[in-house]
Amino acid sequence: MKKENLFFINSFFNLKTTIYEENKDFELYFEEHFEEIRQRFLQSFCIICIFVLIAFLNINSIVKILQKTVSDIKFFQVSPGEYFISTVETSFFFGLLIFSPIFFNQLILFLFPGLNEKEKIIIPFLTITSIVLFFIGLIFSYFVLIPLTLNFFINYGKNTVEPLLSYNQYINFIGLMFFSTAILFQIPIVQVIVCFLNILSGQQMLQAWKYIVICSTIISAIFTPSADPITQLLLAAVLIFLYLGGAFVSIFLKSI
Repeated sequence: MKKENLFFINSFFNLKTTIYEENKDFELYFEEHFEEIRQRFLQSFCIICIFVLIAFLNINSIVKILQKTVSDIKFFQVSPGEYFISTVETSFFFGLLIFSPIFFNQLILFLFPGLNEKEKIIIPFLTITSIVLFFIGLIFSYFVLIPLTLNFFINYGKNTVEPLLSYNQYINFIGLMFFSTAILFQIPIVQVIVCFLNILSGQQMLQAWKYIVICSTIISAIFTPSADPITQLLLAAVLIFLYLGGAFVSIFLKSI
């Protein structure tokens, strides 16, 4: 019995001597996929490095663009090397932001051969839509959310403390805002994927509209802590619109 258990353990952890020898095609199939993953990882890494390098070479222009979200505010650095480290972080953030849609595209291309004909028709549509929504989220964050949120925090204590900002903390803050907003704008894509995985149907998503209104209101209050109710209602309306759009698109694509 002990020899059988030992043989089973050895067979489990050493698949090369059991399954692969019996099925040569499976070994080739696995190695092909592993090689594809390795190639796509290397390609993705090289693309990120290129974007980061481009951002670092143009960091002064990028910093000026990012600082335009707040006016009449002076930035300072706590230590001599803080600004240099912050510019490296800014370049890294920029590289990730630009690469994020490309990563999604790489993932889709890897899964594409295993999809059926209907899914192969829908996937390119989802890829393009995801990229468009991603950049719309960045634009919305830059022109609406970040200025309003920063102006609220700055003006809140303007009469008590001097409005100075650490550039490092500023970059971390707006980087988080950019990523979180871009992710929120991927709600319709997630809904379509959930629908095609048969987890929830588009009709069920529409039936939960009351809960979505409440969640959208809470999320808008978190992202726009200003006292301006119009801004909160605007973000809540955008989230509700994205959710309803995702539900209707899911119903439409499922019926094709």
